[in-house]
Amino acid sequence: MTGPTALHRDRRTTELASLADGQRVDVIVIGGGITGAGIALDAATRGLTVALVEKHDLAFGTSRWSSKLVHGGLRYLATGNVGIARRSAIERGILMTRNAPHLVKAMPQLVPLLPSMGRTSRVLVRTGFVAGDGLRRLAGTSASTLPRSRRVDARRAVELAPTVCTEGLDGGYLAYDGQLIDDARLVAAVARTAAQHGARILTRVSASAASATSVRLTDELTGESFDAAARMVINAAGVWAGELDPAITLRPSRGTHLVFDAAAFGNPTAALTIPIPGEINRFVFAMPEQLGRVYLGLTDEDAPGPIPDVPQPTSGEIAFLLDTVNTALSTELTTADVRGAYAGLRPLIDTGQGRTADVSREHAVVESASGVISVIGGKLTEYRYMAQDVVDRALALRGLTAGRCRTDNLPLVGAPANPVSTLRSPVQLPSSLVARYGAEAPNVIARAGCERPTDPVADGIDVIRAEFEYAVTHEGALSVEDILDRRTRIGLVAADRDRAAAAAAEMIAEFG
Repeated sequence: MTGPTALHRDRRTTELASLADGQRVDVIVIGGGITGAGIALDAATRGLTVALVEKHDLAFGTSRWSSKLVHGGLRYLATGNVGIARRSAIERGILMTRNAPHLVKAMPQLVPLLPSMGRTSRVLVRTGFVAGDGLRRLAGTSASTLPRSRRVDARRAVELAPTVCTEGLDGGYLAYDGQLIDDARLVAAVARTAAQHGARILTRVSASAASATSVRLTDELTGESFDAAARMVINAAGVWAGELDPAITLRPSRGTHLVFDAAAFGNPTAALTIPIPGEINRFVFAMPEQLGRVYLGLTDEDAPGPIPDVPQPTSGEIAFLLDTVNTALSTELTTADVRGAYAGLRPLIDTGQGRTADVSREHAVVESASGVISVIGGKLTEYRYMAQDVVDRALALRGLTAGRCRTDNLPLVGAPANPVSTLRSPVQLPSSLVARYGAEAPNVIARAGCERPTDPVADGIDVIRAEFEYAVTHEGALSVEDILDRRTRIGLVAADRDRAAAAAAEMIAEFG
């Protein structure tokens, strides 16, 4: 018995067959990123019958390529968009205190006060941080969850970010924001919580010929196709939304990150936050992450043309990130220090003008001529709010009724208050396991049937074999790539991927 939250191949087969046999559902959601998963959870917890279909895997697209930040909306406040700033701060608080306190923690952000940073820039940063404190209070998030911003001296700045340039260092400004242990793990948690409430979560299922009440589904594992019926069809395909509704025009923006060993930054405990020269309210972040890494990001570049499955960073973006971070470091980093890189495409609404960095991150809900309801735009932090808005609008458009939205106070799988987090482990739990699974961590080991469940998947990688098994038996992983690239982020570094691939293949063969 694997339980109501467990996603695995057998469950997929059974639930896909029920749709193929003509069982109509209330909602078909197309897209398995954070927006689609959020919609599935919102609809299922209102009592609607739901099927989510995803051509590839959960978090296959943009949702795994973020900065792993749950932003409080400070950037949007600076541009005068008070509404989205306030919503972001509220949603951040909901995630940190109720939905996913196990996945989102307070991250210190250090802006070093170096001679290159003029008085005006210093005033702007400090004013912004004070405004951020105000947003936090307005959102009802306590200082015990997100500490107040403050100034620190040079000694403390170096403790937080050991490789920061010390010549002329006048301390730094320290503020806090929300940080995800992993964006793809959030998507999996939301999807599994939707399954806990009855939603069918069906990966490797592509959608075409969508209309108001039906969609053509193809099982990518068998090649079989059939028409599935629903009371409403919601397109949450992100940057691929236009493939289902050609009337949708998006302006994809590429955001690139570089991956380093944390040792290259002296094993920092704060995100080194560096103003981009010549820009107002834009920064590059070097953020401490799981698996002993630092992620350096982020760019914001137009990405016209066909949408690739896996976007690639450009040499220009890599150079820009290195050049910017080196303005604040005592020892210069080069491409030889880069262990990996990734890029994602933001599904921005095309306004036809301006830089992508200045395009609004608002979302929109539109109905196509065929009757498909699409959600476009938006940002990861606001996924829950977006899902609520989409389901409210879809119900109104179809003249249907359902229960009220419940997701603002709903603990996800792994949150201490979620009832699936009940088992106890007879062994000491690795801190890395708890960081990724929260209160569900004991289940990962207690449910394990593999040999040597607490052994690392490879020397020097703090992921244990039981996690790979759990990815297959509970988190819907159907391939080695699902395990290495989305249920864990081992695949971001090619050398680590090579060392862990055999263990992943073993778990697919034995439990898939």
